Amino acid sequence: MTEVMEMVLSLGEKLRNLREDRDLNQTQLGNALNMTQRKISYIECGKFEPSIADIVSFCHFFRVSADYLLGIPEGYRK
Repeated sequence: MTEVMEMVLSLGEKLRNLREDRDLNQTQLGNALNMTQRKISYIECGKFEPSIADIVSFCHFFRVSADYLLGIPEGYRK
């Protein structure tokens, strides 16, 4: 029996994928969200945890849910 493991991406990895899917570099995303390139870089590599306001900005910009960015499974909410 083969067990398939679901690949779990970090918030930073998801953010990087969303950014790259839109052909944006870190500076362009930072400018769009009034953040520095360094802050975007640190969030993507896991050196810095984004604030709730940052997460809301990412969700609005990329049109994704906070549940998606934070890795909360769909069936988890009651």
